[in-house]
Amino acid sequence: MEDKHLLRYSRHILLEEFGIDGQARVSAAHALIIGAGGLGSPVALYLAAAGVGRITLVDHDDLDLTNLQRQIAHTTSRVGMSKVESAAEAMRAINPDITIEAVKLRADDELLSRLVAEADVVVDCCDNFQTRHAVNRACVAHAKPLVAGAAIRFDGQLSVYDTRDAASPCYACIFPPDADFEETRCAVLGVFAPVVGTIGTLQANEALKLLAGIGPSLAGSLLMFDGRRSAFDTLRVARDPGCSVCGHRPAA
Repeated sequence: MEDKHLLRYSRHILLEEFGIDGQARVSAAHALIIGAGGLGSPVALYLAAAGVGRITLVDHDDLDLTNLQRQIAHTTSRVGMSKVESAAEAMRAINPDITIEAVKLRADDELLSRLVAEADVVVDCCDNFQTRHAVNRACVAHAKPLVAGAAIRFDGQLSVYDTRDAASPCYACIFPPDADFEETRCAVLGVFAPVVGTIGTLQANEALKLLAGIGPSLAGSLLMFDGRRSAFDTLRVARDPGCSVCGHRPAA
């Protein structure tokens, strides 16, 4: 590791659980981030700052003025720019030594199958159930750990879905794709900006732990955050043997 990298990442290297070996693993890793908005902003910035060697960022949207209340990777001067290019600009300003791939496409099954297969960890920061399930299917198919978060109004949730562990559920075990969920958007109900930042930061926390090889992860637990009370609750969750996505797949 070069001297400049030893200096840049020194505060991680000083951690006994992390050290030079952990930083080396992070620097050699590839993270795939789906969504460059409220959740994706802190994820992208923290993973870039931590020196994840290759980061692929996927989002089909352009930046709008209403995004700036919570999407902290972006600035007023970049309104109208694609979110992935805006976020990539912010990431490169923090750390010019990493490789960033900005993909301005909708995350469909074909694209996800290709990108997930190349990644070491997938961080789902999207805002709709259809995409979340598509990301989950690809992660199960390629046996990749998935860090999934969501936030609306004052509430957030987070978990790690890692079907390499026989006891760990996938996203569809907890939120079945055929369930009658009422999907709500922040454009309709609103979202408290720090809640989005809290969940996104915790997603970065879980992704870096997975890449550095330190743990344990949140696999098997669903972490819920109530921004009104500033309180966390945790539920234990198990793999569903009858899950339509992972139920009949052996652990990798």
